[in-house]
Amino acid sequence: MGNGRVHFEVYVRKSPGSSWALEMATENRAGAISAAQDLMKEGRVAGVKVTKETLDEESREFQTVTIFKDGLADLGPKRPKVREEVEPICVTPQDLYTIHARERIGRLLEAWLERNHATPFELLHRPDLVEQLETSGTDLQHAVQKIAVPEAQARGASVHEVMRAFHALIERAISRLLGDHRRGALPDVDKEGFAAAAERLTQEPDRSYLLGAGVAASIAPAASWTEKVSRLLDLAEAAPAKGHGRALALATLGQPLAEILGSKPGIEEILGKGLDLGGNLAAMTRLAAADAVDALIKVEASVAKVMPPLSPAAERLAKWLTDPAFLDVRQAIGQRILRDLNGPRRLRPTDAVAEIDVLRALAMSLTAAAGALLPLEDVQSAFSTRSKMLVTGEFVEAYLGSGKSSREEAEALFWLTENIIGPANKRQAARWLKAVVASLRFEKEVRSGPEGVAARLAALAALQKSAGRCGLVTEDSEPIQLKLGDLGGLIEADARLTSSIARANGSAIQRLTMLLKLATGESAPLGPAADRARSEALRLVRSDAARSELAGAPEQVGTVRELIQQAGLAA
Repeated sequence: MGNGRVHFEVYVRKSPGSSWALEMATENRAGAISAAQDLMKEGRVAGVKVTKETLDEESREFQTVTIFKDGLADLGPKRPKVREEVEPICVTPQDLYTIHARERIGRLLEAWLERNHATPFELLHRPDLVEQLETSGTDLQHAVQKIAVPEAQARGASVHEVMRAFHALIERAISRLLGDHRRGALPDVDKEGFAAAAERLTQEPDRSYLLGAGVAASIAPAASWTEKVSRLLDLAEAAPAKGHGRALALATLGQPLAEILGSKPGIEEILGKGLDLGGNLAAMTRLAAADAVDALIKVEASVAKVMPPLSPAAERLAKWLTDPAFLDVRQAIGQRILRDLNGPRRLRPTDAVAEIDVLRALAMSLTAAAGALLPLEDVQSAFSTRSKMLVTGEFVEAYLGSGKSSREEAEALFWLTENIIGPANKRQAARWLKAVVASLRFEKEVRSGPEGVAARLAALAALQKSAGRCGLVTEDSEPIQLKLGDLGGLIEADARLTSSIARANGSAIQRLTMLLKLATGESAPLGPAADRARSEALRLVRSDAARSELAGAPEQVGTVRELIQQAGLAA
């Protein structure tokens, strides 16, 4: 057993008592357990388990050991097993070429495909790759074993029976491809011309398969993912100008493009290595939604600051992705963005402040592009999940750092609150805010800080407005606003500001304007300070001196009248 091959499989149960279904297979133990835990946290399944699968080189069978299990999947009365007549996922060789089958092939043969620098599309269309896989030893057997177990459970059949069926299907698919290659039925699009081949094959029943073989052969010499994409775009430029031939050509090219851009090695090579997760997601968003992002960059400096420039190859690709024929490619990138947003990794591991900036820019960009790229509800759900990470103690501690005054901490927390979504996340942010605003340290700083009385009152007024616009429910925002108002009242009372203004030597209009700005919450928080200013303003506005000055300065009447209305003093 020591020399056996090992991989880990994640199984899920959608509801208590249902059968286990394979969710993913990987050679990374920690990744498998993390994925299982994430599925449970998101509430998408009733139960999960991770098994360690070890291949015995002598018996050619896998030995299974469960290393992790969670959930309530085993609750409820046990029901007798019933053999279900479930249609196999693939019946004919052509079934292997569907998008869902290619996705499954990509997961099952991920390591082998990465070693051979190929995509599932290429494997299904290139005779040389098929022959390599057949002679690779245990890779194909390993893949069949991984898919046969959950398929057998779903159909109520034996694993060996299902494996025999899959092997027969694979043999038929291989024989078909190799036979067509030997007969010369597969087109050489480089020699014939891509447009001519596409036009010629539009009348063929197997046109997608045949043209796909020509495309796979054309990109086979490419030494990198970037070169493969470049060759695919060269073919796109050489496609027929219109009609069925163009539709067939672009639909065929979209398949390998989607697979390359949906894989981690492919997208990282095209966008450039060295980016953190936030930079990678920003670049992917700009690639998949170039029109929406470019429009935002023109009007939103915060988006322009976050979005990294695209390489010439990526810019060329971005222009092609605006073509409706490549919608599936854009959506493949979009789904990868969602997966990473829903994952546990930090966007900016070393800079919490920048993490909020990049999340805000991504939210604006993906919301602007929602619809064609991703469903809006999926975008909102992903940002709600990501927001949950931003209100944890670990992140808030890193975000606030050290050396900030309590007022600066409050300002930072209001900015954080404004940039997260989800009721539970807003509620948690409100708890952080209340802890800062209600602290003795905050009260001491705002009452006896080095700034003048007017500056401190204006700062509290700004915080109070932030509490009203950052998306908190009334039950959370009101106590914060009331506390800020009470602190403003203490500062005003300590300085006797209102009475000083009312009795100053300046003109009545100047004094009235200053009092009205205090009363309206512009230069002091609403609360006791504003109430006292309102009372003094009411006395002053009724005085003969103020009426006389206003009569002699008609150009200031409009401004004063507006402030009076805002303060609620209008008759």
